[in-house]
Parts: sequence; C-alpha cells; structure tokens
Amino acid sequence: MTPDAEFGYELLVCRYAELAWHPSDGPRPAVVARQLGTKERRWDTVVIEVDPAAFAVRRAFGERAIDSDLLHVVRHAPAEWSWYRDALPHPGYPWRYVRQAVHRAAGRDLIEKRRRNNRIQLRRKRPYPDWVERIVAVENKPDLDRSAADRLAEQLTHDVDTALADEAWLATETTGERVEPALLREMPIEAGILATDFSEGVHPDAADVAWHPSDLSGGAGATDEPEGGDDPSERTGSRDPETETLRLEIAERAYGKGWRSYHETMRPDCRHFELRREGRSLVPRCAAKEKVPTARECSGSCPDFSPEPPQWRTKGWPIEGGPGKGFKRVLARRREREHETADAFE
Repeated sequence: MTPDAEFGYELLVCRYAELAWHPSDGPRPAVVARQLGTKERRWDTVVIEVDPAAFAVRRAFGERAIDSDLLHVVRHAPAEWSWYRDALPHPGYPWRYVRQAVHRAAGRDLIEKRRRNNRIQLRRKRPYPDWVERIVAVENKPDLDRSAADRLAEQLTHDVDTALADEAWLATETTGERVEPALLREMPIEAGILATDFSEGVHPDAADVAWHPSDLSGGAGATDEPEGGDDPSERTGSRDPETETLRLEIAERAYGKGWRSYHETMRPDCRHFELRREGRSLVPRCAAKEKVPTARECSGSCPDFSPEPPQWRTKGWPIEGGPGKGFKRVLARRREREHETADAFE
C-alpha cells in the first residue's frame, strides 16, 4: 500500500469514528484526532470519549489546546486569590517557568491574575472539568500483508502492555473473508479488529467489528483498587496520577488539533488542491497527480505546485482569501460542528 493510500485511509477512519463511535457498544460522544501519542508511541487515530456536560465546560476554556505547563496552572488555580507558589503544587522544575505559565494562562483568559505586594496572585475563572471519559487508540493498515501484520502485532502489544489507552484497535480493509484470519493470529487478543469497507465512501455502516477489544484501564499504571461493575466501559482500576496527567495532555492535544489539521502541513493555496467527497467525508486530492497527496508531497517544493492566481481572490471568493482560505474555513466549520455535537449528545 502506498503512503498516499495509507494517508487517505487514515482520514476515512477518522471520519468514520466521528460518525459511528463506538463500533461495538453504540453511540458515544467523542473527539477524534490523528497522529498523536508519546515519545515512545504515536497512534494513527485517537478517539477521546467525553462526558458531554463536562466537555461543554471545557469548551468555555477556548478552542486551543491547553499544554502541560498551562494545565498545571489551570487545574490547580484556587477559588480565591492566592500567591501562585502557595496555590500550586511544586512542579518538579524551577518556579520561574511556572510564573511564565501563569502569565500565559492569564493572557489566554484561562485564569485571573494580579500583583499584590510585588507578588503574583491568581485565582480560577471556573473549575477545570473532568471531561475525558476514555481514550481509544486505533492503528490503521488498509493492506494487511504479512510484514505489516508482524509490525502491527508488536505495536499493539506495546499498547496493551502500557495500557495508556483504554482500548486498542486495528482498522483494516475488508477482504473476501472480511479479514484474513492467518494474519491476525499474532495480534494480541486484547486488541479489537475493525474491518472497514469504504468502497462507497464513509457512512456509519462502513465497518464491522471482527474482534471485540478488552478494557485496558486496569493494566499498567493502575492501582490495586478495583472499581466499576460488569459494564466493560467502566474502569476496573484507577491509574496513577502521572499516567492520568499524560492521558489528559494527549486529550488536550487531540481537542486542539483534531484530524482535519492536515491543511496546516499542506498547500491548499495551490490551484491543484481540491477537497473531494467520499460518502460523508471530505479528503484532499491533488488534481495534478490525480491522487490523495501526502504532506511531504503537497508542499511548496512540489514540481507541480502552482499558487492560486490573485484574480481568484476577487471573483466569487471573499476578499480575505481565495479557494485555499475557503478550504480552511470549511474544515474549521466541520471541526466546530463536531465539537457542538459532542456538547449536545444525549
């Protein structure tokens, strides 16, 4: 499978997750992102299942991600004015960096800040909510040959062992036998298998569960205190604070980035850049190459790159930009609409 085909497949899986998550347990409100993780592991698709009411409160903090330094300030900001060193737990690094984070948080209207007796004081504007319910990692491999299966087995085993995510999935294109059983024998039994068929575009029925995943929340990083009942969606254990903080950082990056951010690494201002409809999804396409381009291909160094002419920006397009700006607005509106859907989910 060529890189451009894998990239296009990744976008289709992301859109499917927006439309029909959870594939085995029914609809759940979720935020979808791509190419996120840690230094040790990057996931193709990340699904953040959210609590709708808490997610609406998180949205009040703005559409941008809150990074790790800001999270330290926002999560621990007191209800009443207090010197920042008294209010915040020691971060494990010099306080001057915390002071910088306090200034940045105030600049983004995440907290309130004032100076009293030459001391910086802060207080929260609103409590930071516990909006993340579960994190799901999906590895995408449309063409599952033997070598790909071997690599994926190792990666999914890592996901199962670390249990940073609550579920791990493999998404692959269906074959005549849905999924070739021989290629799945080495996969960890805890990982789910999603067999997709996007031949008619993306729609809620474009995938079937070939293997149901196990709940990983009681694995590595969890305490010995069991929680929850028979519902597999309930956690069987609580993770240590460091792991929970890392999970929240991933969720914040997913919230701010989403999966349609590919336009930030491509050139939608090229006259050959297009958005093509695949069922209920829009994917980028290069008219010059007649295929879905990768971020590496869709760049200013591409031999086919041709900036949109200035005339395009005065003929039917808003004066602030041409078709490229229009593509960005379309993708931004779709991202905002998905966030609103998660807010109102019942």
